[in-house]
Amino acid sequence: MTAATHVWIDASAGVAGDMLLAALVDAGAQLERLQASVDAVIPGAVQLNVAQVTRAGMRATRVDVAVLVEDPPHRTWTTIRELLQGARVPERVRADALAVFARLAEAEGRVHGIPPADVQFHEVGALDAIADVVGICAALWNLGVTSVRTSPIALGSGRIEAHHGTLPVPAPAVLELSQGWEVTSGGEGELATPTGMALLTALSSSCGPLPPLRVHSTGIGAGTRDTPGRANVVRAVLGEPSPAAVPRADGGGGVEAVVLETNVDDVDPRIWPEVIGHLLASGASDAWLTPILMKKGRPAHTLHVLAEPARADELGAAMMAHTSTLGLRRTTVAKDMLERGWETVGVAGGVVRIKVGHRDHRIVQAMPEFTDVVALAAERGEPVAQVLAAAHGAAGNAGLLPGKPWPRETAASQGTGS
Repeated sequence: MTAATHVWIDASAGVAGDMLLAALVDAGAQLERLQASVDAVIPGAVQLNVAQVTRAGMRATRVDVAVLVEDPPHRTWTTIRELLQGARVPERVRADALAVFARLAEAEGRVHGIPPADVQFHEVGALDAIADVVGICAALWNLGVTSVRTSPIALGSGRIEAHHGTLPVPAPAVLELSQGWEVTSGGEGELATPTGMALLTALSSSCGPLPPLRVHSTGIGAGTRDTPGRANVVRAVLGEPSPAAVPRADGGGGVEAVVLETNVDDVDPRIWPEVIGHLLASGASDAWLTPILMKKGRPAHTLHVLAEPARADELGAAMMAHTSTLGLRRTTVAKDMLERGWETVGVAGGVVRIKVGHRDHRIVQAMPEFTDVVALAAERGEPVAQVLAAAHGAAGNAGLLPGKPWPRETAASQGTGS
């Protein structure tokens, strides 16, 4: 049984589909297998070409998508979904690509005030973008990647010319896709495209710094421009996840962690969701509230934050900045945890991510990501409970059940599947 493979995406210089595709090819994804999956979706339409380039003095791989047909049509989300659903590609590649384009359609639909099914992709839906999305999903499958994390994402600044006219940077769709993710400006120009943002936010489980890994390979993917003094690249770091950044002092299994706590009785309760959201986005392993009764019978809350020891000072400062507390308590605890991974399954015409907890290469827990269930239920106009039940059923049908092997067989042993 092979070990789980995690990839961390460094998007600190921005992200576009071609950059991420090139980084994964540079990290070892087999170009012929990616081309086979792309051909299964849009046969004879594009050719993936690889070249070695430099960006601000750094070696990088560049992947160009050569369009082989004249006057490619604009496509709606419905049309692209039909292409993906009818293609002979590995199920994971199909599900991941559907998830990416579904996020794009939702974001573009909100920006233009139309249903996602009616969204016409112009820049996004061109053949090269379809090739980028399918190629990247096939690359993750080919590399046997079981989980993805991304760095804070540079979005850029200024203005750009687009299909609908001059737009501010970040573009409206990029801002829609950024909700819940840590972002920075990062420099002038459009540094993150809608395709790049949809790929990262649909395929990544979290946003944060490089996690503890036993590194297997790295890849550097180049953007089109070579900006002096700033390497226009995306980096991919692949490796085996290490469950312990800090071993427990008692020598037992698991890791050492810190619990930060403070009692607060004078915060407007409407603020708490934003406080907890900020702490989680800042790297807290978990954050929660407990209702308490303080002196003189005053109702109050205890804010708890679970953190890696190295992040305790930063998160403690955030607790003080975002609440009215004058101090906090710090307790070192022993933390036992399952290793985690992600799979994507098709549910009711959409896709839902499944969070998998595993130990010793066996699944212990497999739970649908609830935010995905809620979004799909809203899109389909169906009860959340009904979609949740369907997601559990789809996970079971996909073999994501307690006691089953994890990870499942990867691309190396399955062939191209197309």
